[in-house]
Amino acid sequence: MRIPLDYYRILGVPLQATAEQLQQAHRDRMMQLPRREYSETAIASRKSLLDQAYNILSNPEAKTAYDQKTFHDLPGQGKEETQIQETLPSLEVEDHQTLGALLILLELGEYELVLNLGQEYLDSLSSQDEEGEPTHTIPELSRADVVLTLALAGLELGREEWQQGTYEQAALSLEKGEKLLLKEGVFPSLRGEVQADLYKLRPYRILELLSQKNDDALAHRHGIQMLRDMLQERGGLDGTGDDQSGLNIDDFLRFIEQLRSYLTSLEQQTLFETEAQRPSAVATYLAVYALLVRGFAYKQPALINRAKRMLMRLGSRQDVHLEQAVCCLLLGQTEQASQSLELSREYEQLAFIRENSQGAPDLLPGLCLYSERWLHEEVFPHFRDLTDCQQTLKEYFADDRVQAYLEALPLESSQKNQWSVVQSKPEATPKREGEGGISIEKAEDAQAVPSSSLREKAGSSLERSTTTTATLSRSEPAGVGDRPPNSPSRSQRVSQRQGSGGRGRVQSRRGSGKTGRSSIHWGRLVLLGAGGLLGLGILIWLMGQVLGLMGSLFRNTPALEGEQLQLMLNQPPLEIPEGPPEATADTGPLTQEKAKIVIETWLSTKAKAFGSNHEVDQLSSILVDPALSRQRQRATQDQQDNFYGEYEHQVTINEVTVNPDDEDRAMVDATVNESVEFYRNGAVDGLLSYSDDIRVQYQLIRQEGQWRIEDWSV
Repeated sequence: MRIPLDYYRILGVPLQATAEQLQQAHRDRMMQLPRREYSETAIASRKSLLDQAYNILSNPEAKTAYDQKTFHDLPGQGKEETQIQETLPSLEVEDHQTLGALLILLELGEYELVLNLGQEYLDSLSSQDEEGEPTHTIPELSRADVVLTLALAGLELGREEWQQGTYEQAALSLEKGEKLLLKEGVFPSLRGEVQADLYKLRPYRILELLSQKNDDALAHRHGIQMLRDMLQERGGLDGTGDDQSGLNIDDFLRFIEQLRSYLTSLEQQTLFETEAQRPSAVATYLAVYALLVRGFAYKQPALINRAKRMLMRLGSRQDVHLEQAVCCLLLGQTEQASQSLELSREYEQLAFIRENSQGAPDLLPGLCLYSERWLHEEVFPHFRDLTDCQQTLKEYFADDRVQAYLEALPLESSQKNQWSVVQSKPEATPKREGEGGISIEKAEDAQAVPSSSLREKAGSSLERSTTTTATLSRSEPAGVGDRPPNSPSRSQRVSQRQGSGGRGRVQSRRGSGKTGRSSIHWGRLVLLGAGGLLGLGILIWLMGQVLGLMGSLFRNTPALEGEQLQLMLNQPPLEIPEGPPEATADTGPLTQEKAKIVIETWLSTKAKAFGSNHEVDQLSSILVDPALSRQRQRATQDQQDNFYGEYEHQVTINEVTVNPDDEDRAMVDATVNESVEFYRNGAVDGLLSYSDDIRVQYQLIRQEGQWRIEDWSV
């Protein structure tokens, strides 16, 4: 094989090297042995080339002849210096030296050349002549050495491209070496080294794929899928799992902040709503932002209502009252917006709102101005599809769909304020939603106030999300969502709104109850005991009279006439019909009709498991893990908390995709309309009840001939 090398490059010396330099270079190269995985055959092949180069260059006559053969003088030798032109020198090496030449090229950093020549050489090792004889007589061990050289070249080239910032190309080089090692089944330690680099490279690849501006949808989807894989391995945004990227929780959250601007609002909503199910406070907060911004920008107040419900889960742990006020404002719930502002402790933002509400009977003018500027300057830039959005509150409230939705909302006075415990606050006179109007005029000289960062808002979730399922989960709409924190009972809310006087009255009633339980009236107990004995005597006398009457009836009963029924112990008196036939195994492909039956069965089972009867055991008839474990835990917690819902569902199957590699797995894309009215301790919880259309992707698996739901994403 002809290799693009010359003796000077083999030893790493210049053309004018002295005898001492040649000797030192040869000694150094001989001492620098390749990796320990190489065989003695590979080391001997490399040594043969080093010795050959030294022997030629250290002999003056042989060196002169080699130089004349390899290089030639350019025209113009009459000049002061002779110009030497390299004519791409190369060597014709023997078969036993080819492997050594590849090793030397690898040491010189010629990684792409090694990959090209090495693959050609590897293919030739398996070639045969016309008579079926191998064209090479090299030992089979050399094949493993060539594979090792190619894998190392891919590893080093990938690292070089990584440093140059071409992350996806670096991954391709690394994956090429990994696939070769896997195919040949050799050098597992080196394969682990390559995999470790691929894991560390993954965050860089995600950013590169998502940030591309050439609208490459395939690359974008690939980046999102890799992000999902990382989240799954980590156990969520603030999970403690090891994705082998080397990023701790803080680093990973900064990474998420960095890539959010490359994702659309719908992509963020889908991603973070799914992650919020783990549960995760950080994901819940990010899902709220996506729902809120989509609801406002695309005039879909139902999404804002969902964001408002999700904020309730965070309210017991974090100060999110300002975000709650914005949600209430966009839903026309002016009183709730004012109440949320009163609870907020973000003093800088509140000062801005008060300053721009001067002369108004409430803080709504300042809140309108703050909300609009906050959305445009602090929120929109984090969404790829909304960076240039100029939506205004005036346009939002003027939309017919928005007006129709807000008018359909229940009266504000019927809503129970569950944001937080409110003490010593007199309850305002109830108004209908929107009464008094919402001012959307801008203050001319007002300055925007930046919102708190993600890490400030979601920082408490870095305590490893120790909140239990009881405080962070509830029955999910069409399979998603978590329960909000336990809200105070009605009596607690009433006492809280009445102020200190009300609390005093409640405490005095509790005190009198305790006194009553400690004062035992013995005379009343004696009287009750005597009455009980008298009642027992009367009951015994009545039973005796009834038994006597029945006995006389049986004695006077005439004999039966006609043929009598013959009862036998070894056969039933009447033919017993056979039970329903056992369900037959479903071996055919999953059609849309079958998929609809599966999804409808799940939703019907969900209504029973999360309904008033809490039929939790029904879940195993349609779900398998991981969905089964998650839903069983939540349904059990709902039962313990005396929390349930009354569900109504309608399903439309959009698409069914069967896995081409496994016909027992399929993906079902469905639109689910779910209406639910929630009850807590027997009372309707109107604030949580909803009716939404949700797009869901269900993962189905066929087990023992029956289709089951394994998981889903929204």
